Amino acid sequence: MSQLRLNGSETLYDGGFTYSATALPGSIIFTAGAAPTEADGSTSGPGDVQAQARQCMLNLTTILSEAGASLSDVAKVTVYVAEGLQADLSVAWDAVVEAFGAHKPAGTLVGVTVLAHDGQLVEIEAIAAIPQS
Repeated sequence: MSQLRLNGSETLYDGGFTYSATALPGSIIFTAGAAPTEADGSTSGPGDVQAQARQCMLNLTTILSEAGASLSDVAKVTVYVAEGLQADLSVAWDAVVEAFGAHKPAGTLVGVTVLAHDGQLVEIEAIAAIPQS
């Protein structure tokens, strides 16, 4: 059973997304930003926002798994996109939504100027909650 209660709103616009998430007693995992890096440290999908978002989600899945969690335990996700076009943010978000499937954690999508690695366009961080051991 998930340790999360995903909360909509009775007052705000019901756009089919989560406004907040409540973590029940257990452990909370805060991830660092997952970059679109391959095992050798190279940046995946140069110039391709969607490919980089998908690689970030694969890396985020690994990070969570190693900490004893999965994407279904994520309460909050933040997606950073270093591109000048609003449409590029949507493309990245689509890849994130695809990876989460039916699970819809609270999310923030942010356009930024630059990210840490050469050629990096996307970075994704998450907060997850898992049952108390």
